[in-house]
Amino acid sequence: MTRVNPGGTIGILGGGQLGRMLALAAANLGYRCHIYCPEENSPAFQVADQTTVASYTNEEALTDFARAVDVATYEFENVPAQTADIVSKNTLLRPGARALMVSQDRLVEKEFLADSGVKTAPYQAFHSAAELKEAFKSIGRPSVAKTRRFGYDGKGQQLVKSSKDLDKVLSVTNSTPAILEGFVNFDREISVIVARSASGDVAAYPVSENVHTNHILDITTVPAKVSDMVEAKAKVIAAKVANALEYVGVMTVEMFVSDAKGQIIVNEIAPRVHNSGHWTMDGATTSQFEQHIRAICDLPLGATNARGIIRMKNLLGDDILDNEQYLADPKASFHHYGKSDPRPGRKMGHVTWVDADD
Repeated sequence: MTRVNPGGTIGILGGGQLGRMLALAAANLGYRCHIYCPEENSPAFQVADQTTVASYTNEEALTDFARAVDVATYEFENVPAQTADIVSKNTLLRPGARALMVSQDRLVEKEFLADSGVKTAPYQAFHSAAELKEAFKSIGRPSVAKTRRFGYDGKGQQLVKSSKDLDKVLSVTNSTPAILEGFVNFDREISVIVARSASGDVAAYPVSENVHTNHILDITTVPAKVSDMVEAKAKVIAAKVANALEYVGVMTVEMFVSDAKGQIIVNEIAPRVHNSGHWTMDGATTSQFEQHIRAICDLPLGATNARGIIRMKNLLGDDILDNEQYLADPKASFHHYGKSDPRPGRKMGHVTWVDADD
């Protein structure tokens, strides 16, 4: 039996803002949520029915958690493999462990995408200074060095413009396994939020256009300024990736677009709800968070149409203190993540504007 009916309990690994918004969406559909997180006072705890504070390596706590829920999911992709294994032995885990394995390692991810017939930037793995020099000869310049694991928001990355930059790379990657990618000359960055249910149904949202500042997502707009051909092609790519993984839930495929050639290069995949999909909370018929709950519980997937022309802005650090201006704006929808410490660069909330296009 693949369906989990309303009244059941959903377990969420991770207690950040994504877990919080998943729990709120689950409650609207009639589910209870149990949050598992090592950190006390996590944002998701404020809206959950049950909570467990324990490490991701605590086998006893993980087993008890898994046996107390009808289906488990996660809000971040760096869930340890051991954690996923323990949970999946004691309850349904959606998405499955394969999605984690692929997305946690940039080399494995690139190889998976290539095997799936999806175009990526040229890449080569390296672990030593000698291997890095060989990779640089092969990939050329400019290129970008990235750690294979645990990199996000620009962490663990180094732009390589010339051989002089190679000395910086090993310190940035901390001498851990890494890859060198060819730099992609793109016109815009886009992403596709796509859902696949346990029954194999697939639904993609309109393409989002993303602008980053200091490697962190700043603004997302919908519709993206791309041709109908690129829009359709991007959705096909996202669906292909979801099906190849036999994925269950909402995932995100981030891409680069060259308008002149209509070329799409896949940058990376995220096996979870995503920052660039926050616009769906106010700007789509079904939010990405509700869609994820529908998918993992094997309910019918919801409509993905946009309600108008949409702009979403991340609120980082002290940005959250300007909440009064957003609350006073009749076209703005303000979301606070319940975090008390507005550190620089920390994601504290977001605001969405929807201007009806009819």
